[in-house]
Amino acid sequence: MDTARSTDEEVGPASEGEPAGPGGKGPAARGWRRWVMDVRPLRHRPFRRLWASTSITTIGSQLTAVAVPKQIYDLTGSSAWVGYASFAGLLPLVVFALWGGAVADRVDRRTLMLVTGVGIAVISVLFWAQSAAGIHSVALLMVLLAAQQGLFGINFPARSASIARLVPAEELPAAGALQSTVAQTGMVLGPLLAGALIPLIGLSTLYLIDAVALCFTLWAVWRLPALPPLDTGKDTGKDTGEGTDKDTGKDTGKDEGRGRRRAGGREVADGFRYIVAQRVLLLSFLADIVAMVFGMPRALFPQLASSTYAPWGEGFALGLLFAAIPIGAVAGGLLSGTFSRARHHGLMVSAAVVVWGLAITGFGLSGGLWWAAAFLAVAGVADMVSMVFRGAILQSAATDDMRGRMQGIFTVVVAGGPRLADLLHGTGGSLFGPRAAVTAGGLLVVVIMLALTAAVPSFRRYTA
Repeated sequence: MDTARSTDEEVGPASEGEPAGPGGKGPAARGWRRWVMDVRPLRHRPFRRLWASTSITTIGSQLTAVAVPKQIYDLTGSSAWVGYASFAGLLPLVVFALWGGAVADRVDRRTLMLVTGVGIAVISVLFWAQSAAGIHSVALLMVLLAAQQGLFGINFPARSASIARLVPAEELPAAGALQSTVAQTGMVLGPLLAGALIPLIGLSTLYLIDAVALCFTLWAVWRLPALPPLDTGKDTGKDTGEGTDKDTGKDTGKDEGRGRRRAGGREVADGFRYIVAQRVLLLSFLADIVAMVFGMPRALFPQLASSTYAPWGEGFALGLLFAAIPIGAVAGGLLSGTFSRARHHGLMVSAAVVVWGLAITGFGLSGGLWWAAAFLAVAGVADMVSMVFRGAILQSAATDDMRGRMQGIFTVVVAGGPRLADLLHGTGGSLFGPRAAVTAGGLLVVVIMLALTAAVPSFRRYTA
């Protein structure tokens, strides 16, 4: 694999036959250190810069994610308008993530991250300006939100597709765990920080903090090496003339001679055809769709908090339910050394999704709040494991000229799955009751995932 490392990498890879431990130095870590987060990818300075930029902006972006619905609700007094604004952001995110993935396969990904990053920073400044100036326009907020999400839809595929060029293949799960842990930590700390800061510094300043954080991100991305498209058929740096295996999706080097074209509808369609042809990639997407659509019950949290868990206090119960899955995911990331070195990536995804389904089933059967939170936390750990290995499969099973499009489709799946789940669980909860809907959904996840794994043996046999 081409790792595009800079010449100023501080710590090189461990010598052959002497695997590096979590800290990246010396022999493989022993004892308790094998249980904690595997930080080997941070030895590579380019990846460290990308990870640091993600760390800085994750909390900043969460501040804006809280500020926008808060401002809309303050202006309208209507939760419906908050929902309309969410949909206004979803549509451009889906459209531009698909197109942005195709663009990321045609241009220098570092340049694409810089251009879209500048655009996102400018929009954050505009968010601050309209709030500070007291412009009471919901329409303006929705337009800014739609533009921001569209730019994010282009930026994210390029950022995610770059990881495989910055770390060796065997460290992809560890790199995914580091990225996911930062994202989940931001989901926990960002809203808490926003809630604490709004009474002290005002809502408009949250937008300004996000804009300043984005400046640090742009500096870190600027320091990355150039990431131009690789020549087709040279993703691993060796042309073996073997072609691409239909079952595993691994690139073995055959150059089909595809020229570089401008990114358009044909390239987006090529991405979907590529997924269908590569069974391992297809199953990795289906695994996430099954887990999220049938097993994400967040739409029922308010009803459960006000009924089943009312004795613990509705507000406390609601906050705990929403926080439990991210807390579990963060815990899984901090202990990612326990699983990030596993080579059977397909089997790990299947097992994680099944555990997710069982944990959601347990949550649906729980009458006590603390048991419910515990099951959701277990689901969060399982979700972290699934994210790590699904990400590793996307990075390793797809050729470099397809990674951008795979990440674009991944963005659509991640954004759309939970929203479909909201509709499904909301309807099911109204018809059958919230606990019955949650339990049935969890069991469906288990049954469908086991059936898919049995139907495609190449997925459970897929190794790094």
